[in-house]
Amino acid sequence: MRIDFRSVFPAAMDAMAGLENAIRASTLEPELLELVKLRASQLNGCGYCVDMHTKDATAIDVDPQRLHLTVAWREAPCYSERERAALAWCEALTLLPGSDVPDDLYDDVRSRFSDAEVVALTLAVVAINGWNRLAVGLRSPVGSYQPPERRR
Repeated sequence: MRIDFRSVFPAAMDAMAGLENAIRASTLEPELLELVKLRASQLNGCGYCVDMHTKDATAIDVDPQRLHLTVAWREAPCYSERERAALAWCEALTLLPGSDVPDDLYDDVRSRFSDAEVVALTLAVVAINGWNRLAVGLRSPVGSYQPPERRR
């Protein structure tokens, strides 16, 4: 690791944790959030976060096939329409510098999520992209993440 950002700047980590807590307190399903975090981490090439969110998803009993297929979610039949909308939203916002967020995508997300959920989902994508940039830029050691006790 280049810099132990957690110990060097704890106030920022508290702020990021606060955002995560607010997102978790929303009505978004924990499984959906883990799929979104995993997909953004795949797009950003963040091995640390792919490892983390695979472990966290496993801890809440996400079907392993759904984790393995997240990289090819468009072709996989195991995702609900709500999850597909969330994954498409995640991709559009994560790849924002090279793309746009089309109105039809927004309309699809808006038809499946409440206003508060659209904001929470958008902030979840913002947060994981921030974490990915910290982990990639400061080289968090891949495989070192230890998940909390198994959650149900």
